[in-house]
Amino acid sequence: MNFIFYLWSMVIIRILLYPISLLYGLAVLIRNKLFDWGVLKSVEFGIPVIGVGNLSTGGTGKTPHVEYLVSLLKNEYKIAVLSRGYKRKTKGFFVADENSTAFEIGDEPLQVHQNFPDIIVAVDEKRVHGITLLKQNFPEVDLIILDDSFQHRYVKPRLNILLTDYYKMFNNNFLLPTGNLREPRSNAKRADALIISKTPEIFSPLDRKLITNKLLPYKTKNIFFSYVKYKSWEPHTEEARKHSKCKFKTIFLVTGIANPTAIEEHLKRQCNELICFHYSDHHNFKKENIKKLIEKFHNTYSGSKVVITTQKDYMRLQKQELWDLLKDLPVFTIPIEIELHNKDKKAFDEFVKKSIKNSPKH
Repeated sequence: MNFIFYLWSMVIIRILLYPISLLYGLAVLIRNKLFDWGVLKSVEFGIPVIGVGNLSTGGTGKTPHVEYLVSLLKNEYKIAVLSRGYKRKTKGFFVADENSTAFEIGDEPLQVHQNFPDIIVAVDEKRVHGITLLKQNFPEVDLIILDDSFQHRYVKPRLNILLTDYYKMFNNNFLLPTGNLREPRSNAKRADALIISKTPEIFSPLDRKLITNKLLPYKTKNIFFSYVKYKSWEPHTEEARKHSKCKFKTIFLVTGIANPTAIEEHLKRQCNELICFHYSDHHNFKKENIKKLIEKFHNTYSGSKVVITTQKDYMRLQKQELWDLLKDLPVFTIPIEIELHNKDKKAFDEFVKKSIKNSPKH
């Protein structure tokens, strides 16, 4: 009965919010038309720019796909990654260095910097300004990747890559605030490539065909399918390093990401009990959150237990006052990487490289 009441409540809320979605959609339509008509200018730069983004408010895996592109291209190009640095406490242009924190540049840029310390990672909420400064300060850079850029039309990328979550595809969604789309579904046609992310690792040709057919009305092109590959856990405390070879009966999962379902399902297969502490995307962890975790950890009787978090969340948990509380627990992160299905990998890699070489400079 409670579940039915919840469903009806959600339906009523969506109906009430729908007029606001119409007004929001009208504002987005006018803005995009001003770009289409050249009233608002999109800037092209003398080096290739790859944009990675989505239509929704988050949760499609943009940053791991940016890292995939970095891995693909870093041996051929001098790469810079530019992000707005969502939820950072600073403003303007910053370049990541060994002293950077998530609060200065954002958790996702810090993750990219730590995973790829040899490339340039910068943040700027104004992308044109950020690219201009990157070119001035790092003239050797010959390729820029923009993280979360689909709505930032002041920059015209040479290659525009759009992501949509397999479990929450844009064609089944609605505009804000009724749903979580930033702009209408029809705008997917602006993308040069569409990646269906977070698909199951075992993915049938029939599923591929069904999805492709559903997307036909949106005039999408160059469709690829990717999935998440979980890598070996990385220990971050002495207690974790002591037990890195152990099998754990109880896992405490701490996340501040948009959609933790996939990592939950992955970890459930590796333990007897999964205890979850979920917070909103980019959550600014407080001491109270960590104290609650520690209390639950110590009060849970288990032959072996461990704390797991994502790389992205670990960037924010490194704050000294938080890490002082966590350092005596066995804390691991579970890194991920992106893989593409079957022939998609070769086709996507070749598509990206060809698009870059066809840019004005190359």
